[in-house]
Amino acid sequence: MAGFIIKLIVCPVVVLLSSFLFREVYYPSFYHPVIVGIVLAIAAHAMEIVFLRRGTFWLSNLMDFIAATAIVYISSYFFPGSRVTWVGATLTAFLLAVTEYFQHLWLLRTGKTDKGA
Repeated sequence: MAGFIIKLIVCPVVVLLSSFLFREVYYPSFYHPVIVGIVLAIAAHAMEIVFLRRGTFWLSNLMDFIAATAIVYISSYFFPGSRVTWVGATLTAFLLAVTEYFQHLWLLRTGKTDKGA
């Protein structure tokens, strides 16, 4: 549960930061990247529950990167006036993957991926 709470904070912040840093990511309203970040947090948490175990660390990170790229890119179709290119989606997913790397390390080291933990 702690991992999910962290994701609910980190993912929206990263998407919001990306919308300010990258010209390839544009959301006209403040709440658009926040909603995208919440969707990303839910998807990433679900993927962790299903896939993250010892031995699947890099596979989990790669799958998070691919899913984040797709979600961020597709998000522009749901918000009028939004514009996200593949480059922008990939850059945003890269930033998210960096945060996921550290979150996955922490989850594996603390045993929070084990059933019943």
